[in-house]
Amino acid sequence: MREADGTRRPGVEHRLLTVMRGFGTEPRVAAAARALSHTGEHATLWIAAGLAGAAADPERRRGWLRGTALICAAHVTSIGVKRVVRRPRPRLPVGEPLVRALGRHSFPSSHAASAAAAAVAFGTLRPAVRRLVRPLAAAMCVSRLVAGVHYPTDVLAGAALGGLMAHRGAAWLRTGRGATQDGAGGGGHV
Repeated sequence: MREADGTRRPGVEHRLLTVMRGFGTEPRVAAAARALSHTGEHATLWIAAGLAGAAADPERRRGWLRGTALICAAHVTSIGVKRVVRRPRPRLPVGEPLVRALGRHSFPSSHAASAAAAAVAFGTLRPAVRRLVRPLAAAMCVSRLVAGVHYPTDVLAGAALGGLMAHRGAAWLRTGRGATQDGAGGGGHV
């Protein structure tokens, strides 16, 4: 839509992103958004968590490794979609992005894809882990808006992609030694 002077009026998504980016002016919020951005790059945080889970939980080692593979698959798939869609990163009228994005395309958010995949995969393996991973994954997603490097639909699409991929692979996670049908552990095979 255009204003009377011919300039383009920002859409709802752009306005929402501007509001979210405004939260990044608070130093502690900015520091958290930067930390989440850096640890989420190339799904590093989630891969490390999956490998740590495999080392610490020998009963479900195969499941942790498979969950880590699903996270990697979600991340790689999101990069493939970015190369097809080629949506440019947002440009805001006020405030520079809090972090430097590695790529110039934003749809879908790879950070959100790997975070949602981790929340689903790790929660499937250890339901008690959900209480920790889900809020961290949600914070990772929101941090992309606060950092000013993704539109809300980029984050929603990334989270949907990662969550769906991990959900579809949930049965595969539970087929290792020590897994049960509810994913809570035990001694048998599914």
